[in-house]
Amino acid sequence: MILIVDDSNFMRDTVNLALSIIDVNSVMATNGQEGLAVFQSEKIDLIITDINMPEMDGLTFIKEIRKLNKEVPILVLTTESEQGIQKEATEAGANGWIVKPFKGPDLIKIVKDLLDD
Repeated sequence: MILIVDDSNFMRDTVNLALSIIDVNSVMATNGQEGLAVFQSEKIDLIITDINMPEMDGLTFIKEIRKLNKEVPILVLTTESEQGIQKEATEAGANGWIVKPFKGPDLIKIVKDLLDD
């Protein structure tokens, strides 16, 4: 099960559609706080999260997830391309980074790589 956390309905639907090619189940959340609740109630194999969201941003969300689980892969999917934010996300516990807009095959390759690790 893949958890998609993004405040944009369009982006959640786009990611979900791209992932349907590899036949994985997904669950969605609109911000980090909601994502944290979903993570605690579902068996999640991979998280895809945005950085800029209301309620709880992606960096805080990653840190909170890492308090609960050090192993689940986390992929950041964001409009942010700044190296400093990427470094901060990596230090918080993110395993991968992809910048919006993304190409479906690129997302699928990274997701497969993270799930196979």
